[in-house]
Parts: sequence; C-alpha cells; structure tokens
Amino acid sequence: MDKEIKYNDVSLGGNLWQIASVDERKAEMFAQKFNMPYIVAKILAMRQIEEKDVENFLNPKISNLMPDPFVLKDMQKAAERIAAAIIEKQKIGIIGDYDVDGATSTSVFKLFLRQLGIEPEIHIPDREEGYGPSKQAIDDFKGQGVELVLTLDCGTTAFEPLEYATSLGMDVVVVDHHEAETKLPKIYAVVNPKRLDEENDYPYLKYLAAVGVVFMTVVAVNRCLRQKKFYTAERPEPDLKKWLDLVALGTVCDVVALRGLNRAYVTQGLKVMATRSNKGLKTLMDKANLAEPPTAFHLGYVLGPRINACGRVGDADMGNQLLCCESDYQAELLAEKLNEFNVARKDIENYVLLEAMKQLEGTPQQYPIAFVYGRDWHQGVIGIVAGKLKERYNVPAFVMSVEKDEVKGSARSIPQVDLGSLIIAAKEKGLITKGGGHIMAAGFSLEEEKIEQFRKFVGEYVIEKIGTEAIIPVVEIDAMLDVGGANTELADYLEKLEPFGAGNPEPRLMVRNVKIVRSSLIGVGHVRCILTSDNGASIKAIAFRVGDNEIGNAMLNPGNGKFDAVGVLRHDRWNGRNEVQFIIEDLRKVSNG
Repeated sequence: MDKEIKYNDVSLGGNLWQIASVDERKAEMFAQKFNMPYIVAKILAMRQIEEKDVENFLNPKISNLMPDPFVLKDMQKAAERIAAAIIEKQKIGIIGDYDVDGATSTSVFKLFLRQLGIEPEIHIPDREEGYGPSKQAIDDFKGQGVELVLTLDCGTTAFEPLEYATSLGMDVVVVDHHEAETKLPKIYAVVNPKRLDEENDYPYLKYLAAVGVVFMTVVAVNRCLRQKKFYTAERPEPDLKKWLDLVALGTVCDVVALRGLNRAYVTQGLKVMATRSNKGLKTLMDKANLAEPPTAFHLGYVLGPRINACGRVGDADMGNQLLCCESDYQAELLAEKLNEFNVARKDIENYVLLEAMKQLEGTPQQYPIAFVYGRDWHQGVIGIVAGKLKERYNVPAFVMSVEKDEVKGSARSIPQVDLGSLIIAAKEKGLITKGGGHIMAAGFSLEEEKIEQFRKFVGEYVIEKIGTEAIIPVVEIDAMLDVGGANTELADYLEKLEPFGAGNPEPRLMVRNVKIVRSSLIGVGHVRCILTSDNGASIKAIAFRVGDNEIGNAMLNPGNGKFDAVGVLRHDRWNGRNEVQFIIEDLRKVSNG
C-alpha cells in the first residue's frame, strides 16, 4: 500500500519526504524480546542500536556507561598532579571558554575545588581576546602565583601560550574535546578523547562535550584523593553527582551526540536539575518561567541561550559566576543580567538578520550560497545569523563582520558541502588568514580587500559540490502511524527514547490519508485542529507558527481533501490531562496513482 503514495511530491513546507530504511527482522526481534511497540523497536533499529545496547539506551546509567577514567591517555598523570595541588594547597588557575560548554566545564571544576578548600583563579576570554589561552592570561596567572594551569574546553592546539606557561615554571593540564593534531603541546598532560593516539575501545568517548571529559577528570582526581587518605570525618568526600545538572546543560548545549555516556549524563543530570539545588540555575529557571521539570529541550532552547548570551554580547565570565554563586541575592542579579543580555542578543541578531536578508533578496545571486557582510556587525551573533540563513534558503551561509583591522566570519552548511575542507582549501590559497571548523560549521578571518575573491572561491567550490540548482530539503520519517494507534501508551514508550537531541532526534512520524476538521487560529500564528482517519479514529493536533504559510492556509481551509501529516507525538498533560496530541511539522495533499 505504501507504493500508492507518490513520495517525490514536494510538500506544502517545501520538502521532499523520505521513509527511513530499517532492518525489519532486527526491529521485530527487538519488539518481541523487549516487549515494546513495533514502532519503538523500528526506531531503535534505525538508529543502529545493537541488541546488547538496548537496555543501556532505554535506561542509561553512568555506572554502566562510564569506563575507568584512566583509559584516557594522560588521565592518571593529570589526576595525580591535580590531587597533589589540592593536598599542597597550590594556587590553581583555570582558563575556560565563553560558550555554555566552557561555562559549565569551568563551574564543575571550580565547585569541586571550592568544596575541597581551593578557590581557583578563573579566566574566561571574551570574544575580542579570542578563543583559548593567551600569553596575557598566562602572565596574569604568573603574577597571581598560579602553579598549576588547567585549560578546560580549549588548549589542545594552543602550542605557543601553553609552552610559554611551562617556560615560566607552571605545570599545564589540558582537558578538552576539540580535534587534535598529530603534535601535542609540550606540557604536563593533555586529556582529550580525540587525541590521535587514543585507543578506540570506547568510541562514544569521542562524542563527549568538554564538560563530560571534565566530569571524568573530577572522578579520577577524587579517586586519587581517596587513595591518598585526603578525606576525613571533618573533610568528607564530596557527592560528585550533585554537579551532573551542569554536565547535562553543557552536553546538550554543545550539540554533541546523545549516545553512550552522554545519554547517561543528560538523563541523570535532568533529575538533579529538577531538584533545583544549584542557586544560579534555579534562579535562571524562575526568570525563564520554567516551572515544570526541565527536559533536554529546555536546556538547549531556554537556559542555554541565556548563558550563551553573556559570551556573545556581555561579560564572558558571567555564566560561570551564575553557576557557582552561593548567594540568593547574587543569583538574582546575575540571572536578571543574563536575561537582559539575551534580549539584547535577540535584538542585535534580528537587526543583522534583516540587513543580511536585504542584501540577499535585493539583488540576483550568482552562486548557490548566502554570502553577506556588514561593517561592525556584532561578532557574537554572526554564527546564529548564518544558521538562520542556511535554514531559510537551504544553501551554505557565510556571514562576516568587517572590523577595523580584519573581517571575521562564521559559516553554516548543508550536508552536501563540507565546510571544514572548504576552509582548509581557502587557507591554502591565501584567501583567508585563519579559520577552522567541521562539516557543518566554521569560523574564519580574512582581509577586507579579499572579500570578493573569497566569494568567488566559495561560490565555485559549492557549485562543484551541488551544481546550480536549488536543493530541496529532505525530511526523513522514522515510521508511519495509524491515528488509532496514537495513544498514551505509545507516547509513554516514545518518552523512553529521551533525551532527544543531536544523534537522537525526536521520532518523526507520518499519519496518512487524514481529514483536517475543526481547525482554528490560536495565539501568534498557531493552528489547532482534529485529524480524523477513514476508520473513525481521531487525534488532536497543532502546528506552530504556520499562520502565514502554505501549511497554515491548508489547515484553515482544508475543504474535503485528504492529507498526509508529518510530526511528533507527545503527551498533553495541560491542567492534569492525560491525553496525546500530534505536533504537525509538515503537510502534503494526498496524491494517489
């Protein structure tokens, strides 16, 4: 029957739909062995979950998924050096990063050290100073009497400043997760699961955010301290699990794959966050009107952006200050300030986005790219704007701010164009002064007079990869769902696949041949309705922010036609209800034949 539907028709949302392929025998085996609905078993099979990993996927526990931290190269050496600094009360300096992963990494280590009687010096570089360690930061630490430098979420390729620190007599330990080169800095220790000489016995460690590696390091240091009889009745061993809320936050916000240990970090961390024991996070949740138990969505789209905002448009260290504060009054002040920064970030972002769209839509475009620049566009938002342009036009997007001394840019791509390779090629041709990235995202700098040469190079590079025709986005569908089967039991099982995020998106389902009835416009451009099938089954549905597009028009004026709908199935627990509703993401008029 599936063959009766023409899947090559473009949907009302401008997409092609594709049913994901699956090993049917594997799915059937999962359904029988684990006593789960076939749809859920099919999704697990599609996501390449092996039989031995099903239980850990559905019930992820850190005790089952975290290996001995000493499996990572340099971990034992690093842990013993940090433990010695704690015992001897040496001055420790921490260099972090200005994003959420950097803020949470720094906060986890700072809170651990603080509980053991060590107050470290913290340096979070702002965007003007640039990412990672600098000689100035090292000089500042030297002046403060720092004997051990920790770089968290940075440092793997910071050869010059870190080797400079070593020359000044400081030991340096890097705890990072960024791509490494064949050569490593000549320092005390480099803990990074992406070291090229790492074993591959635990491949999911390469997915860790920096805060995940930091937590493993804290576990290792704690073990060393326990072995050295550091803990006493007067100085008890800390409960490390209480910082998993920060580990979860950094993991989700760094958009790393929610597989293996990351799933356990986020699952357990959300439970800790629900207790609201961290004063800063509790206050931030209150400011964001988040009263319900947080989910991965709230971490990525409600809390994360507020902490990120201080690194984009405010004081880069403020996120770390909030997550470590012990005073209710200070938490209130900091959370309010982050809210203000987030509002300012949105305003700046909207301004730059509108200016960029004027450039793109005001003139014919020679190449299948979104290539825009403006004088003194705020560097903190150009990456976000690049992402929005990529989503809007479905082409690689390059957004640049022309500063006094150089042009700073950020890019976001589509799967067919590898930005990392493009940036390397541009660097080899001398078109940009520096840059780096991976397949989907990159940052770069260049001289103003080379902007048009860079545009030509990028345009021709992209044409070589995708041609000149516009690429129609493909929506991949996990499974087809009968309206009658969309019940609370299935929604319960789908919730067991959480946390959703990178590497484990929320299952996208399709209901076929449905009529849209009782539709109405609510809120700001949302449309709700009832979907009914030929067998008389029905389900509540809603589509968000569609009032001004083809999807919303079809829902409000469906006539007697039938539609296929793609979306996600969720519980509706509003006001004590226990029902389900279908969140419509895309629609297509049924075409048989």
